[in-house]
Amino acid sequence: MAPAAFWRAWAIWAVSVAATAAALGYTAVHPLPAKLASQAGSGLDVVAVAVFIAAFATVGALLAWKRPGNPIGWLLSATGLAYAVGAFGELLLHFPRTLTLANWLGWIWLLGIGQCVFVVLLFPTGHLPSRRWRPVAWAAGAGLAGWVLGSVFAPTIMSVSPSPRNPVGVTGPAGDIFTIMAVRSVPLIAAAGLAAVLSLAFRYRRARTAERAQLKWLVYAGALVVAAVLAQAPIESIMGAGDAATNLQNAVLSGAVALVAVAVGIAVLRYRLYDIDRVISRTVAYAIITGLLVGIYAGLVLLATQVFGLHSTVAVAAATLAAAALFSPVRRRVQNTVDRRFNRARYNADQTVAAFAARLKDAVDLDSVRDDLAGAVHQALEPAHVSVWISQRD
Repeated sequence: MAPAAFWRAWAIWAVSVAATAAALGYTAVHPLPAKLASQAGSGLDVVAVAVFIAAFATVGALLAWKRPGNPIGWLLSATGLAYAVGAFGELLLHFPRTLTLANWLGWIWLLGIGQCVFVVLLFPTGHLPSRRWRPVAWAAGAGLAGWVLGSVFAPTIMSVSPSPRNPVGVTGPAGDIFTIMAVRSVPLIAAAGLAAVLSLAFRYRRARTAERAQLKWLVYAGALVVAAVLAQAPIESIMGAGDAATNLQNAVLSGAVALVAVAVGIAVLRYRLYDIDRVISRTVAYAIITGLLVGIYAGLVLLATQVFGLHSTVAVAAATLAAAALFSPVRRRVQNTVDRRFNRARYNADQTVAAFAARLKDAVDLDSVRDDLAGAVHQALEPAHVSVWISQRD
């Protein structure tokens, strides 16, 4: 089973990477005309799509190989393949004879997103939380089936505006039915996705320590996606409306979504699983530190230039030095505060070790030191067994 899973998993990965590399490489050498370039994206947008596909295809292949019985790996591989096919459609845009086929493949991207609904719903065990969630799985499957059938056989190609005629589309009343199927399937997939997210809370309430750590990895990656979505408006306000802002927005969002695949891979393989609390505490701490230092820097510059009337160069230099001097003390205070909330186990362990070190200064009895050491280790690390060996020297 393992060799077969290995070849299947990495064959899908090879196809995904080859299709993406061929499309992006050819487009880099032969740029699309301005009329078609908006359909394919450019700059950072294209790079982000490549990173997104590589992340999902690679993590999916690794999980499918190492955990072939867990469908999450295969779903991630299928998502990467779906987006790779969409990227290959960009290559077809270069040739007039395949332009219609390239536009027809535009529906593939939602198929990849729909498969992610199943990833969330089955995470991390590969099974539904309970039988009660079967209707959600059926709804997601029905939505995907409706979207695929409707997009394939609708009278027009709905992924392009204005919609050209679909060469394999069905006309008449049957064609209207396919159009309705495609349009109505989108909210059904979205509703199933929201229900899948809610299933994580249901799992977390019943999960044990290891599964809770797995769920934290996915929630952490999801929080980064939310942060990337919230960053869209500030990026546009700073850079203004235009291709550069759009490319950066898409790059930030696609990069954040790519991290979801990485988080899923860590959680399912349980690689450094329990580092999640430390990762969360560091992320929150450095976000707070960055906000505080930026605020202090801006406040000092405004104070020096507007109130004291100093030259802008002098004000900037003074503010930079002040922010640099405040970095270490602010980081220590913020990190300790955040660890109390998000990394309590490590914070308690540090406090236990510090207390033991303080008591060790005044200890003279070897037996009491040994017992105190064993107690400190047990309290900080909670191992199943603690033993202390002492070398006896004459």
